[in-house]
Amino acid sequence: MPRPIINEDDCSACGICVDACPEGVLEIVSDTAEAVNEDDCSACATCMEECPMGAIEEIEED
Repeated sequence: MPRPIINEDDCSACGICVDACPEGVLEIVSDTAEAVNEDDCSACATCMEECPMGAIEEIEED
């Protein structure tokens, strides 16, 4: 199942991805977005599409 990976160097902690995620997977933690509920990720890619910094990618995990 894919999961979001946030590049902390590119993340501005704007919260757009947090608001966009329909599953509540992301939160702002210590000045960066973080996937706190990875098991709930539906791999919709909305967070990647909405991130203005391009700081999110999804990786496939078994």
